[in-house]
Amino acid sequence: MAVRFFLAIWVALTVLVLPAETRAQTGDQVWIQVEALPTLAEGEDRARAYATAFPDVVGHRLRSGWYGILLGPYSREQAALRLSSLIADRMIPADSYLNDGATFAESFWPVGLATPEATEGEPAAAQSEVDEPELLQPENPGLPLLPDETVEEARDSEKLLERPAREALQTALQWFGHYDSSIDGAFGPGTRESMAAWQTTMGYDPTGILTTAQRGELLTAYNDALAKLGLEKVTEAESGIEVTLPMALIQFDHYEPPFVHYAEKDGSGLRVILISQPGDQSSLNALYDTLQTLSVIPSDGPRERLERSFTISGSAPGQEAYAYAALSGGLIKGYLLVWDPAKVADMQRVKAAVQTSFKPVGDRALDPGLVPMEDAQRRGLMAGLEIRRPKLSRSGFFVDGQGAVVTTVQAVEQCSRITLDMETEATVAATDATLGLAVLKPAKALSPRAVGVFGATARVGAEVALSGYSYEDQLPAPTLTFGTLEDVKGLDGQANLNRLAIEALPGDAGGPVLDQAGAVLGVMLPRAEGGTRQLPSSVQHIAAGSALAGLLTQAGVVPPAAEAGGALPPEDLSRKALGMTVLVSCWE
Repeated sequence: MAVRFFLAIWVALTVLVLPAETRAQTGDQVWIQVEALPTLAEGEDRARAYATAFPDVVGHRLRSGWYGILLGPYSREQAALRLSSLIADRMIPADSYLNDGATFAESFWPVGLATPEATEGEPAAAQSEVDEPELLQPENPGLPLLPDETVEEARDSEKLLERPAREALQTALQWFGHYDSSIDGAFGPGTRESMAAWQTTMGYDPTGILTTAQRGELLTAYNDALAKLGLEKVTEAESGIEVTLPMALIQFDHYEPPFVHYAEKDGSGLRVILISQPGDQSSLNALYDTLQTLSVIPSDGPRERLERSFTISGSAPGQEAYAYAALSGGLIKGYLLVWDPAKVADMQRVKAAVQTSFKPVGDRALDPGLVPMEDAQRRGLMAGLEIRRPKLSRSGFFVDGQGAVVTTVQAVEQCSRITLDMETEATVAATDATLGLAVLKPAKALSPRAVGVFGATARVGAEVALSGYSYEDQLPAPTLTFGTLEDVKGLDGQANLNRLAIEALPGDAGGPVLDQAGAVLGVMLPRAEGGTRQLPSSVQHIAAGSALAGLLTQAGVVPPAAEAGGALPPEDLSRKALGMTVLVSCWE
């Protein structure tokens, strides 16, 4: 009774003290908003359903772009009492609230109802002619929808809330960054603190108990924020994934197993890719490695690989990415978010919505035969995505037990970063411009399968073996190429060079050249380009191993001592040569 009397007094005083112009604008009419739907068709369906139970159902498109279902209009006193009564009787959703009509655009239910924004003599715009709404933050209507309540009155009105309404408030508080615990409908100390934090942000007294008007304001702001992003639950039947996606920012594009592509909408700067494939632990590990080679995932950022799942974060100027995948029941499901941080201001909220809602459903994965693709498209599970490639790749080889590598200067010039075998970061420890060689050290110590041991100069005419990544990063392992030592000096008499008769490719530069005992004779140098002399393709030069002592000392590397021994069986020579060879990649 006290609350009702207070409401009546407040309404009377409001009408008396407001200027006539303001009273004419706001009036004494309010509506009970029971639902808001993202599309006109859904709005009409719900309005039709409510109309079977209530005689005063109206529908208006809201400034947020959604379609509101409302009851009314009523006086403010009537609306407040009817709202409490209908919620208590569970006739309307527990998170229903009062709306003074300030956010109404044209009406859509009943057909022909006048539109508040239409001027006299001018009909409301037809739906097909209405521009896409500008999505704004909720405006301050000038008056609260309900009078301010005392703490005791707010606590009393709060007691009428059912669990769904309480959970809705926690969800809204969580959305705005004030609440980080479970959504359970229990208003404990954590929820009270979050309510007080929200009140402080909005300029209210931080009591930790929201009044009816404050609850309505919080939920309105939350619903408007959802409408701005267009968050919708998407059930992707083909891939067996259920997830909430920001459909105002993205749109379905195409299937390319194992990916479901959602492209950016209207230049939003956001892409979403769902991942769905059958597989086991090795498949999950392969996917983890593969995703990191994609150009859409920047190389800088934390990675975490657990036994049955992984996450990958990438950050670079103008682009960020986040990937997640998990293995369960022989199926791998996950997602990849790629966005421009300058365009997607609410990305943390989008990311949180995707993370909390993502759920594999059913027992199916995306059918590899859903769309026709050539085998080349399927290779590496990278259909439809560009692989991030280095500027160039050359060969190198390990020269100590911690992973120091000798390679050519050509392989490390003008690089923003250098990697060993596409994964391990490395830095230049020393260079020798005369020899054209460099020594690299890995960011973390490695355990090479084999280490190059420098031996005595072989006799002219002896067979030698070159180990290198002839085709750069196109093949997953180095290859062996055999040739002959033609001279222990260069064509112009250089003492620090040896001349070979061997067919080598650009990717072989930096690779070790071994004798039949497995000792390193020298380092393959890039073939000289240009000039007036065109040498036969089989004429190649190596930097003699005996000339590397100073460079290794400068880099602080102590190579293993030479070992005496005879010729190795072919399989042992191959194992040793390939085990010491490493792919050196230069990235822009």
